Amino acid sequence: MHPLPCCGSLLGEVTLQHKVPTGLDHKEAEVYRKLDPARLPKHIAIIMDGNGRWAKRRHMPRVAGHRAGVAAVRSTVETAARIHIPALTLYAFSEENWKKRPATEVSFLMRLLSRYLRAEVPTLNENNIRLEYIGRRHELPVDVQERMEWAREATSHNTGMVLTLALNYSARSELVDAFRAMVTAASQNGGIEHLLIDEDSVSRNLYTRHLPDPDLVVRTSGEMRLSNFLLWQLAYAEIYVTPTLWPDFRGVQLLEGIAEYQKRERRYGGLNHNDHPAPEIAKV
Repeated sequence: MHPLPCCGSLLGEVTLQHKVPTGLDHKEAEVYRKLDPARLPKHIAIIMDGNGRWAKRRHMPRVAGHRAGVAAVRSTVETAARIHIPALTLYAFSEENWKKRPATEVSFLMRLLSRYLRAEVPTLNENNIRLEYIGRRHELPVDVQERMEWAREATSHNTGMVLTLALNYSARSELVDAFRAMVTAASQNGGIEHLLIDEDSVSRNLYTRHLPDPDLVVRTSGEMRLSNFLLWQLAYAEIYVTPTLWPDFRGVQLLEGIAEYQKRERRYGGLNHNDHPAPEIAKV
């Protein structure tokens, strides 16, 4: 007769399969079964890149790539919410985009954002997702700001994943704004000589003060750079780069990135479990 642990192991496998969240497709479920649900990232940040190259390979205008990227956003957001990732931040529109993209493309992106927000609010509510933003929103067109606030308010009652869109965002500008806020607060509370600057005070003044620092940052299109995204917050994040262009990215690619993340040992500057300091040489 088989020992009891064998039966327990079999039961564990069956139980694990029953824990696959509803809503995942076959490929997503296959990857999810290989994950440890107890070690999922608390916060994933994604640099969505490759829309222009995706369109160019198909001899299409750049805006076609941006339009196709909306489906990638929808799939990624829904998958992250279904597996109960607490926070997902998407780098949607950088501050540099204003300066380096043609005005017609920027205008299209603003219209696309407004349409996305209007169309996706029902899906966000269905998945219990709360929408937030980071970046210098006050510099965006007024009608876009109004649509953003409408969408944020429409999802404010949700208690599941926090989806943050980085719009007109720059990590360097975020740090400048944080230091300005600290100086202003000090000047209104006894004078600049009372200014205290440490890591905690900086973090409390960042756009992301309501979020934990990301555990995992995903970059699509194979580029090996952070592009001025969450430079303070990504200090200890694991970086996963995929050659997949953003319009081709789906929930299954997100799960593959999480699988790679779970293979790594996060040391935060310390030693891993197999590393031991070399013994000191005895002095004669």
